[in-house]
Amino acid sequence: MHETVTLAAGWIQTGTGLGNDIKNLIFNVAIPVLCGGFVVIVGIKTKAPGPTIMAVIFAAIVWGGSANMDTLKDKTTEDITQYDGGGGTLTGPGDQ
Repeated sequence: MHETVTLAAGWIQTGTGLGNDIKNLIFNVAIPVLCGGFVVIVGIKTKAPGPTIMAVIFAAIVWGGSANMDTLKDKTTEDITQYDGGGGTLTGPGDQ
């Protein structure tokens, strides 16, 4: 009688867990720290309000994009589905 044993199942689960932990560390710690560092460095180097304000705006865009990655992923999937002729597309004389 043959028994099926998957020895790699534990390693795969461990690798998946580590991957998720690293992803969470990047999105929840590294990106906000890098955005804050970017703003501080630009402020120190330029000593001018204009570039520092633009650095704050750019950092907010990057930070906001990374914080809303799940929403952006769903939106992208929805756009691709509609582009491929999926459900919810309007067809009429003006949609050519």
